[in-house]
Amino acid sequence: MKQRLTYLVLLWMTINTLAAQTLVSGTVTDGRQPITGANVFIMGTIDGCLADSLGRFTFTTDKKGEATLKVTCIGYDEVTLTANVGNMNHLSIRMHERATTIDEVVVTASTFSFGKTSNYQTMDALDVVMAGNSCGDIVAALQTLPGTQKVGEDGKLYVRGGDSGECQTFVNGMHVLMPYSSNTENNAVRGRFSPFLFKGINFSLGGYDGEYGQALSSVLPMETTDMAVSDKYGVSASLVDWNAGGTKAFENGSLSANAALTSMHLYNRLFSERNDYVRPYAKLSGEAQYKREFSTSTILKSYIGYDLTSVGQQVEGRNLSFKEHNAYANITCKKSLPKGCSLFMGVANSSVFNDIDGARVAGDHYRNFRNEVHWKAEMRKGCSQSLKMSAGVEDYLRYSKLRYDTLQSPLHYNIFAAHADTRWRIMPRLFLHLSVRAEMMRGDWLMMPRATLTFLPNKRLQCSFVTGRYSQVASDEYLMQGGHTLGQGTADHAILSIQYKTSETLLRLEPYWKKYRRLPLWENGLYQPHGYGKSRGVDLFLENHSLFQNLSTTLSYSFNDSERLYLDYDRPSTPDFVSRHNLRVTAKYAIGKTIFSLSESYASGRRFTLADTPPYNSVDVCVTHLLHPKVIVYASLSNILGRTNVFRYDDKGRPVTASRDRFFYIGIFVSLKNTKAYDISNF
Repeated sequence: MKQRLTYLVLLWMTINTLAAQTLVSGTVTDGRQPITGANVFIMGTIDGCLADSLGRFTFTTDKKGEATLKVTCIGYDEVTLTANVGNMNHLSIRMHERATTIDEVVVTASTFSFGKTSNYQTMDALDVVMAGNSCGDIVAALQTLPGTQKVGEDGKLYVRGGDSGECQTFVNGMHVLMPYSSNTENNAVRGRFSPFLFKGINFSLGGYDGEYGQALSSVLPMETTDMAVSDKYGVSASLVDWNAGGTKAFENGSLSANAALTSMHLYNRLFSERNDYVRPYAKLSGEAQYKREFSTSTILKSYIGYDLTSVGQQVEGRNLSFKEHNAYANITCKKSLPKGCSLFMGVANSSVFNDIDGARVAGDHYRNFRNEVHWKAEMRKGCSQSLKMSAGVEDYLRYSKLRYDTLQSPLHYNIFAAHADTRWRIMPRLFLHLSVRAEMMRGDWLMMPRATLTFLPNKRLQCSFVTGRYSQVASDEYLMQGGHTLGQGTADHAILSIQYKTSETLLRLEPYWKKYRRLPLWENGLYQPHGYGKSRGVDLFLENHSLFQNLSTTLSYSFNDSERLYLDYDRPSTPDFVSRHNLRVTAKYAIGKTIFSLSESYASGRRFTLADTPPYNSVDVCVTHLLHPKVIVYASLSNILGRTNVFRYDDKGRPVTASRDRFFYIGIFVSLKNTKAYDISNF
């Protein structure tokens, strides 16, 4: 009898409890598909549940009267509904995908980014060192990308039908007048800067925004590493170069220094070559950096570097003696301000002095001094999650003095520029970047509008269209021999970029078109701004990590159709630095502590007046082994098949080839006070 009474009491309590609760139910969709896992609950209570695979939810609540129902899900804007609880039945709730903020969008059109600044590529300093036969050269590593041309006789960057002078380098936003090392004619040069110096590299093949100017084809902005928090020292050595240096960390700053000696003397004694050197190539260089964080909102960076290059060579019966001093320094400061504003200020100085005896004929003397002061100030403001604006001013102050025997030609001028940029999220998946840049040289103003429209259909696909006008002043030698009308040439860019990316594959296709105007053209004994040209083509890049475990492969292909009438051309012609087809295939495989890399490079023949060169072909291999947590051994061999590649023909129709068909490099990198072997002396 007592048990029956207990059951009746429990039944009565359950009925009253259910009668006191209200059922809440409905479905959650995005307007087309159900949203699985949406969190639905009554605010101020613990009553709620997760939507099932069909987007349905059902739960009960003790809440009476008016209440607020909240629905949340990752990737969607939250939804709130305030109503009487009794009316929260059979609800149909539609959620909208959360719009990406303007800062979360990385527009990759016509740009390859490496290091910590990128979400799309994984190349860092170590990858630069291991890229084929780059031997740690940033420029050689970038030549594995589509859009670049193979010009083996000087090794510089030629992008999408533009010559090497049309690609400009910036360090921490400041211009570098001479970013390459120097050598005698028909000998490949290297980039001046070590890849270990930078935390981020952004190589733009065209279509860059208004912040950058004085580049008709492409820009290479590089951002140095942040302030070091611990001491580190290191050394490295190879058959051709030796390095030593390190970093000392302070409470709010760090000081780094590095010294390097490059000499081909030992290598030339071990391996024969075609050139006749009186004094083998040698370069002595030093670098220093000071970085300081005055507060979390104020960061100062400074850099200074100096190179002394020397080489002597017998060329056509004359003793050519070459010496160059190259100094570069910059200092920049970034400060965060209230209301989403930030201020950037910087100044840089580049000085290059060339001293050449036997430059053209035996006994002549060539002296050339070039100097550039570049200052810049820029203000940025994040107005909202969908709007970001910036504006800045800068000035290039340039001086050059050329002396050839008794001839002296001084030159000085400045280029003042201002720009304004607006990045706007028009719709959740549609983004517009508008910019305008104005430049004044010798009283003449040049306006250059630029625009990028980007559509993100989903997280894997990105489509962009880029267009704009870009300018660059003619080189000093043409200005010295030009009329007063010779100034800045222009190039109009139009680029369509389609990129598809998964966790294992990156595919990018970019057709492009460029039109050149006001290029220097030799007429009536002077260079006049009457030259013109065009460049069009398509670039393809494929990177894959899924074929086999520990294997990564890349394929780069470029097609370019270029034609110009400029310099001393007598009719529109394909420039002699252009290869119509360029192909690069690489494979990198890791086994334990060893990484093997194999690459194949192909370029179709280049067109010269007397003849076309045969196609270029080179198979390169390199091996990297972690000998010890602080020691890495690196070895590479270029052109393992020993093919004699003809780069060009001289004015007498003779083929110009590399000084040697193969180049073998072996180096050891040692960290003396750090756990990373590649975190060595180069900061």
